[in-house]
Amino acid sequence: MSRRSPGRALAGLLALLLAGCATLSPQQRSAAADVATSARSTQVDCARADACALPSPLLAMARDTLAASTAAAPRHRALILDDAPDALLARVHLIRAAQRSIDLQTYIFDEDDAAQLVLDELQAAAFRGVKVRILIDQLAALRKVETLAALSSLHANLGLRVYNPVLDRARLSLPMYAVAAACCWGQLNRRMHNKLLVVDGAVGIVGGRNYQDDYYDWGGEFNFRDRDLLLAGPAVADMVANFDAFWASKRSVPAERLGDVARYLREHGPPPAPHHVFHNPARVRALLAEVADDAVLRTRFVAPALPVQGVRFLADLPNKHRLDATDDATSATSVATQATSDTSHGLRGLITGADREILLQTPYLVLSKPAQALFRELRQRPQPPRVLVSTNSLAATDAFIAYALSYKYKRRYLRDFGFEIHEFKPFPADAPFELGATGAGLQEAEPPAASARAGAGSLRDRQLAERGLRSEPASEAGRPSPFASSGGLPVRLKRAGLRMGMHAKSLVIDGRIGVVGTHNFDPRGDRLNTESAVVIADPGFAAALAASIRRDMAPANAWTIGRRDDAPIFSGIEYNLSKLSERMPVFDLWPYKYATSYEYVPGPGCPPTVEPPSPFAPGFRRCNQPVGDFPEVDIGLKWLGVRAFTAFGSGLSPIL
Repeated sequence: MSRRSPGRALAGLLALLLAGCATLSPQQRSAAADVATSARSTQVDCARADACALPSPLLAMARDTLAASTAAAPRHRALILDDAPDALLARVHLIRAAQRSIDLQTYIFDEDDAAQLVLDELQAAAFRGVKVRILIDQLAALRKVETLAALSSLHANLGLRVYNPVLDRARLSLPMYAVAAACCWGQLNRRMHNKLLVVDGAVGIVGGRNYQDDYYDWGGEFNFRDRDLLLAGPAVADMVANFDAFWASKRSVPAERLGDVARYLREHGPPPAPHHVFHNPARVRALLAEVADDAVLRTRFVAPALPVQGVRFLADLPNKHRLDATDDATSATSVATQATSDTSHGLRGLITGADREILLQTPYLVLSKPAQALFRELRQRPQPPRVLVSTNSLAATDAFIAYALSYKYKRRYLRDFGFEIHEFKPFPADAPFELGATGAGLQEAEPPAASARAGAGSLRDRQLAERGLRSEPASEAGRPSPFASSGGLPVRLKRAGLRMGMHAKSLVIDGRIGVVGTHNFDPRGDRLNTESAVVIADPGFAAALAASIRRDMAPANAWTIGRRDDAPIFSGIEYNLSKLSERMPVFDLWPYKYATSYEYVPGPGCPPTVEPPSPFAPGFRRCNQPVGDFPEVDIGLKWLGVRAFTAFGSGLSPIL
């Protein structure tokens, strides 16, 4: 009997998976769609022409900017959204201020506090009379089938579509991921990585942030250092056209027509409107208190918005995922007049035109082959441009595997490409991070007696207690899927704390062109994901963006990657063995790498500075001390993981 148990278990698992793969008949699917359609409310709570929208100085600025524009002289206003709670505040305010339409496109849409807040506001807007379209990628958006069923049957003004669903499902369980990987690997890997919010066709937000606590300084243990761009002007119409192309694509499937959602609707009927209790309602109330504050909105969003020129919206079309030449031809034709050429080619074209300096910020320094060829060519110029790279350290990244691959190629990046790499620290001393009423998952401190009963707690808890604050447990929702990021959870550190990881994707060329978008400058962005970016050829904007990136590279916030000291003996042999090992697609087993991490140490002749040090400067070692390959990391067995992926994982780079 015991010998047969594994076989029976395998057969049972196979039967379960096959049952999960079973599709509904067309009649059953249509019946489920009818259930959702008939349940949608047509009630509109506002009879006013403006849909009872909140008065908005942001939309007023956007309309004034558009009114002042002409075809010959377009005008735009742009604002870099570095502060995470402000990025959420801007979104919630604009949703409340919408009078006609809201288009939201995203990769991750969790069901934690930040995502639930946005979801509540979108539902309210639909009931006010605003047309709301929500387009989410299947892989990492909305955790529960029940939530998708509720939204698909909520209101006639609210549309929800799922992009490129695999196995006729909106949600994939872990076993179903295995099935999808086995049967549909190509489709599973082609994802919509775009992030876009456009309100009334007048103002748009583009950038790296998804809808999850981690992106708005609301994470209890980990938060992303990210960046968005708020844009007003004629280029917003290109954003709408690109969204329309995705919305019309046959890969964007109404949620109620997917097997698991349709099955739920047939078996249970439409569930009530989705809302989960906030884990930290005080923080939500603090942010909402500013949503209608005219002075706050003008100070934070209108006054600092820069008048800019030379604005372009680069965005891939869904036909990037075509399997044949005619796929999505209609979608492509509908936006043929807009500047939506391949995002990767557009960004590489900007880099090719660099003369003096390139500032590149990416969370995952894994370059595609075309990108590597480009930087190698730049390096071979008689006067190559300086290339400064802001990226994650192992201690800060949420993508352990991606870091392991970038670790493999450090010699190539420094020696062949001339990169000056500055790796973000998990506890940056000077980052745009809010530790207060509207951010960081905080609320009022516990009474002293309660704190005493709880014990000393972690270093992070003690740090917060010193500020009169205490931490709130992390959201139970967590990440929507193990594939939501490029490698899972951050590694364990030597000390506790509320840490950060880089997620911003930005580029500055020669202090004259600035780019903010979704592209990680990686193989996935080149070949598998659809991406978007705003390009602004304006020196004032480029200077502001450069200052933001340089802040992330400052010694207080980043370690600098530099060449390791030569071995006392046989240094040439060690270098050649390291180089030979790196070139091996597998069996890169040489344990000593070309480069390591350095910390800037102020002292005599080394004054405190905010300028990122160059590892190629003659006096670099005078003020910078080596701190090991993986500073702050409680490496333990992770060292074996890093070495394993360095040695054998280069074949994974195209999908990272």
